[in-house]
Amino acid sequence: MDIYLMQHGEAVAADVDPHRPLAQAGRRNARTVAQRAADSGLVLDSIVHSGKLRAAQTAAILAEALGCRQVVERPGLAPGDPVEPVAAWLLRATGPVAVVGHLPFLDRLASELVVGDPHARIVAFRNAGLVRLVPGPDGRCSVSWVLHPEVC
Repeated sequence: MDIYLMQHGEAVAADVDPHRPLAQAGRRNARTVAQRAADSGLVLDSIVHSGKLRAAQTAAILAEALGCRQVVERPGLAPGDPVEPVAAWLLRATGPVAVVGHLPFLDRLASELVVGDPHARIVAFRNAGLVRLVPGPDGRCSVSWVLHPEVC
């Protein structure tokens, strides 16, 4: 069972729209990364997101590209939320799942999953970036690959 972490695409500024939907570039970059993941054969059981509009829109773009029907809002994925409960839940998941969220939450979650220290800064996320983590028998994950819009 693999874990995928995706930062939402670039959003419009809060002074333009306080709901911060995806900007046109954010939509384009999320589609680019999602299509590259689909072309590689990625299949997900589910996609969870924070419920913030930019994360929900990014999750919908990923789901459409991958044909994933289960896209749900999950509490505990806000930028400042603790990562340990989500890490424990992900390690118990029975199929491949993606988390679409925000910084600094995703930075801390990846570090918790890989080395058990949420402050280690294991992966540098970018808007619309997708990271594949593979759990090992020791309960820690390894970084398998990272997709950024610039390299797709």
